Amino acid sequence: MAFNFDDGIDRRHSDSSKWNKFGHDVLPMWVADMDFRSPPCILDALHQRVEHGVFGYGARPQELVDVVVERMASRYQWQIKPEWIVFLPGVVAGLNLSVRAFTAADETTIAPSPIYPPFRKSSAFAQRPQLNAPLRLEKSRWVMDLDALESQCTGKEKLLMLCNPQNPGGTIYSREELEQQLAFAQRHDLIVCSDEIHCDLLLDPGAKHIPFATLSADAEQRSVTLLSPSKTFNIAGLGASLAIIPDPELRKRFNTVRDGIVPSVDVLALTAATAAWRDGEPWLQELLPYLRRNRDRLVSAVNEMPGLTTVSPQATYLGWVDATALPVENPTLFFQKAGLGFSPGADFGEKKFVRINFGCTSATLEEAIKRMNSAVKSIG
Repeated sequence: MAFNFDDGIDRRHSDSSKWNKFGHDVLPMWVADMDFRSPPCILDALHQRVEHGVFGYGARPQELVDVVVERMASRYQWQIKPEWIVFLPGVVAGLNLSVRAFTAADETTIAPSPIYPPFRKSSAFAQRPQLNAPLRLEKSRWVMDLDALESQCTGKEKLLMLCNPQNPGGTIYSREELEQQLAFAQRHDLIVCSDEIHCDLLLDPGAKHIPFATLSADAEQRSVTLLSPSKTFNIAGLGASLAIIPDPELRKRFNTVRDGIVPSVDVLALTAATAAWRDGEPWLQELLPYLRRNRDRLVSAVNEMPGLTTVSPQATYLGWVDATALPVENPTLFFQKAGLGFSPGADFGEKKFVRINFGCTSATLEEAIKRMNSAVKSIG
């Protein structure tokens, strides 16, 4: 192995929001931020850029544009044009801009539930109502039940917000499932914002990510695709993301809302993103088996604990754990008292769940499992 993912890096004395959220007696496994050192190719590129010594305003990075265009073509046979790319300092900004650009004050967004909290917050911040498509467990996968929404639709719906791979459920949507989502969007004449930030973190061998926009010409023209190397290569603190918006009118509306409010991406973030997508593949190909082993260990251990169940996520490094049968009022607080800092399920729309970040060393994961076991046994 060329890269050492077992190297336990002390992050408590850095500016890590993940590791500073709780006291020293709590193991933080919440926000989607891995504990691994970023790939050497990124570190080398950053060192070289820092040595240059001048950090003025950055221009649109042609090399990164070329890398993104090539990446979409080689991975997904998606022939995008450079002018479709809008660089952003974060995918969350893209979610918020999409809500404000594509809905009016009295119009509605649609999002799955449970879902990554900014999906819900972006509508709340813009004071837009939101309909939630429930996720249902089908053959050990969390899938959207769009049929449950049909009777609730009023004609005021304008934006369908998708997450593929799904966060927190870890589902990689199949072509058939994506086509069902497209058909729903067509029936209700919806613009689709698809957050695909976890698209490289596919844990099931042979699994393939299908960008929503590649389904058809219609899907492409009604879509905004949000991407970033931040989760894959652990550079979330270097905010470099992008939106791919093929339709010129949608792109104009998006940029109009963005102007003067959302800043451009800083030069170090652009440097990191370019290096990640250009040179980071060898590191990623060693990361994925490590995450897969962590996933399998966590899923096996959780499903042996009374009161807890989980399914194996196909993608991401996030476990979605059902604590409904655990006889506690607040599972997040219960585990926190046992020295475990998990993401509260309530933030995603399910208060009896917790989300566990297994993007950590195997030693950290084993300690977490040990504490979970002790906590659950203490109830009896």
